Amino acid sequence: MASIGKIARRSFLIGSAAIVGGVAFGAYSVSRPAPNPLTVGAGEAALNPFVLIDQQGVTLFAPRAEMGQGVKTSWAALIAEELDVDLDQVRVLHGPAAKAYYNSAFMTDALPGKGYDRGEISHAIGNALGHLGKVLNLHGTGGSTSMKDGFARMRAAGASARETLKQAAAERLGVARDQLRTGQGAVIAPDGTKIAYADLAEAAAQLQPIEAELRPSSQWRLIGTSQPRVDMVSKATGTATFGIDVRLPGMKFAALRMNPAQGGGMSGFDATDALKMPGVERVVDMGSGIAVVASNTWLAMQAAEAVQIDWQAAPYPPETDQIFARIAEAFDDTPNSVLRDEGDADQLPPGATELTAEYQVPYLAHATMEPMNATALLEDGKLTVWCGNQMPGFTQMKCAAEAGLDAEQVDLRTTYLGGGFGRRVEFDYAVYATRLAKAMPGVPVQLTWSREEDMRHDMYRPGALARMRGAVKDGQAVLLDGKVAAASPVAQAMDRVAGLPAAGPDKVHVEGFFNTPYVIPNHRMAGHLSDVEVPVGFWRSVGNSFNAFFVESFIDEMAHAAQRDPLDFRLEMARREWEPAAAVLEAVREMSGWDSQPPAGTGRGVALCYSFGTPVAQVIEVAQQDGSIRMTRAWIAADLGRVIDPDNTRAQMFGAMAYGLSAACFGEITFADGAAEQGNFPDYDALRMRTMPTVQVQLLENQPRMGGAGEPGTPPAAPALANALFDLTGIRARRLPLMHDFDLLV
Repeated sequence: MASIGKIARRSFLIGSAAIVGGVAFGAYSVSRPAPNPLTVGAGEAALNPFVLIDQQGVTLFAPRAEMGQGVKTSWAALIAEELDVDLDQVRVLHGPAAKAYYNSAFMTDALPGKGYDRGEISHAIGNALGHLGKVLNLHGTGGSTSMKDGFARMRAAGASARETLKQAAAERLGVARDQLRTGQGAVIAPDGTKIAYADLAEAAAQLQPIEAELRPSSQWRLIGTSQPRVDMVSKATGTATFGIDVRLPGMKFAALRMNPAQGGGMSGFDATDALKMPGVERVVDMGSGIAVVASNTWLAMQAAEAVQIDWQAAPYPPETDQIFARIAEAFDDTPNSVLRDEGDADQLPPGATELTAEYQVPYLAHATMEPMNATALLEDGKLTVWCGNQMPGFTQMKCAAEAGLDAEQVDLRTTYLGGGFGRRVEFDYAVYATRLAKAMPGVPVQLTWSREEDMRHDMYRPGALARMRGAVKDGQAVLLDGKVAAASPVAQAMDRVAGLPAAGPDKVHVEGFFNTPYVIPNHRMAGHLSDVEVPVGFWRSVGNSFNAFFVESFIDEMAHAAQRDPLDFRLEMARREWEPAAAVLEAVREMSGWDSQPPAGTGRGVALCYSFGTPVAQVIEVAQQDGSIRMTRAWIAADLGRVIDPDNTRAQMFGAMAYGLSAACFGEITFADGAAEQGNFPDYDALRMRTMPTVQVQLLENQPRMGGAGEPGTPPAAPALANALFDLTGIRARRLPLMHDFDLLV
């Protein structure tokens, strides 16, 4: 019982013995299985890295970060489906940083091609490449990959555990394993005798795990049905532990204050006034800023503001206009990618009407509700770090390097995340906490960023520009030639993680730009990378988030020039390219009553984006109300191929749209003297409950493979709204946020 008690307290141990894991029964290994990171004691069985059984019951490990998207529940349901337990019978925990928990879907999305055009051979290659995630230690959550990664692996883990437990029962009862069945967490003999899994744990631990066939969908109990969230009660009662909730004996609290001109250094500081404040214990030099350690977080934040600091300039242009001028210079360079080049985009087809447009979107903050934070304790040659994070392997590695330790000497304990959206793919907050722990060995210290420090020291969604040229003839699109320019989150992330340069075409930079599922005979889309050194990172839906605005806004302009209904215009092109894309357009047309005459003073807009393996179409309706414009209704149709949990997936689509609409209406980070001007929600607004439209979501399962759920609802939101505003006002939105050109209800 000792070791499972430690696991329940999030004190995971890395075992020295390699116990074959459920994902590594031959099919999921590169050369050999990854070690099982779970250490067991007497009477316990770690049947694979995802299932641990002791005399108190079953613990399932769902090592994808739970940040509100429901992955903890859905991953557990995949295991429980084959293990024959209900979710209310099990504990669900996040696993330790370990190779066994690699994400097999990270690599497959990097394959060449549009994504929806991937055939069986390409799909098989993607599956093979996915195993490189183990070699590269890609234990992480992102890219809407959790269900694509876990769908087969977690069912295999549950099936293996089930059959191993049956074998232990068969040996006890003296019968063949195939005469036994399972249900409700027990093995059942032909005469009705039941042996609880807990009573078989010790015997099962002595067996080699057994590979098992997966059950057909006709026998599923959990998959495809909505499940109560396993984190629902703890979150509703305030007992769930987020990073900011960690409390340890003797803990000290710290606040950070770094150079607001990111990338600039610090020439010196004077902490005299701060150190005079009662409860302030010390001020620590953090390199390009300081941290104040005090008896509570609020005092530490106040004291940090009292420190006099001499800042150095940022390495990028100091003003917003200058930054975008630098981005525009990238159009003069050879493109980094031309991933779509069909027909002849240089020549205007005879008799065609040509149109051009330029678009601009701002830098955006992630604006997670829980600001960046981490707690660290360096003691007896071991570092323990508590934080919400999306990349345990990389976070562990970076904290180890900061502390001068091996990765095995770092115990990373992943808590719930109060929002991630890609921000917690980074590890700076954990490294800074480690730096403080080095200065205060033996003392646990919790470092919490103020809202202003968080927003002004983000790895932003990059600002981007697009230059679009198109042509229509006889009511159809005959040419589309697009160029997008922005900094590369991939290049910057690779440098931050490994100090390596990015090479080759940057597919993330042009996702949602080159692979729009439309047939246009002359179609070229180019990506130009800017070298602006404003820190950028992975923001929910990444390149799709701005590219969908560029493409779908311009497609709408083309439809207007062609004197066509904008939904029919898209539908005709989508039908010839990929039927699932056409199907989601058909769905929102029916849901929204598109073909009916809208009420006076109402406008509607439509947009489509294929991202993370999922086509999503949205229609948004706007109306004049008391001198302002409000969003009244919205419709979403998404084809995920396979829906694991319908209610949770609908919630993901709703939330992703809300996130995209908030950014489209109000979100922007601007710069003055090298520093971000926005620091809190009064400067960086979001939709309120009263301004969010009524939303209806329809989930389709037409495409042959599973798509992602967490991000694909974001990209179509901005263009659908912009197109609705045009329908209402006749004014085209070619820049975001929309609040600058429209009187939106706030």
